[in-house]
Amino acid sequence: MATKLLIAAFLLAHGAIHASFLAPRPPVTAGGPVWPFELGKSWLLGPLGLDAEAMRMIGMVLIVLTIGAFVVAALAGAGLAPGGLWQATVTLGAIASIAVLGLYFSPWFVVGVAIDLMLLWAVLFQSWAPEGLTP
Repeated sequence: MATKLLIAAFLLAHGAIHASFLAPRPPVTAGGPVWPFELGKSWLLGPLGLDAEAMRMIGMVLIVLTIGAFVVAALAGAGLAPGGLWQATVTLGAIASIAVLGLYFSPWFVVGVAIDLMLLWAVLFQSWAPEGLTP
């Protein structure tokens, strides 16, 4: 059971970090890093002619999908929601996460994309699920 709870906590934490896109930007400090969680600028959507508000709306939809899917996946992985939801919600969460991290890319997001790719590989190609769940 402890392993299931660790997996659930990991998925919840990975999903929750995406809420940083919705948090207010912290004050700029001398020598401090640039805040990477900016939905009003996209290397791909901007050149397509979308304005900052449209980019923010697309990002918010992807963030809601990411967080919601990973919450359901965590519940399924912990045995608190039907196990049949496991593969679909991990897959949806990882794809939505890759989309938001890719559209609003910062070098800081490489680790998040790597986590998402590992999750997709595990559930789609290895049929991995926490012990007791049938993928």
